Amino acid sequence: MRISADWMVLADDRILEFLEENGPRSPSKIKSEGPIPFSRQHINNRCMKLEKYGLTQNIGNGVYTITDTGEKYLQGDLDGRKLDRG
Repeated sequence: MRISADWMVLADDRILEFLEENGPRSPSKIKSEGPIPFSRQHINNRCMKLEKYGLTQNIGNGVYTITDTGEKYLQGDLDGRKLDRG
């Protein structure tokens, strides 16, 4: 079972799940390729927020990938409340 942090929103889990299953993508690709019912701008904002806590990483040109920390969170092996803002 995943335990999310107070700052996390529903989109965060969907974005992380998408990146885990599909590999690195830009927010516009996440929006167009995934069943994620949020705007591209919202997805972009959330990817940046997730990066601040070490769950995603911008690998260049606005493309994000999930980190090992993000994968641990998805697997339920990491309590989201214990993440520190980097």
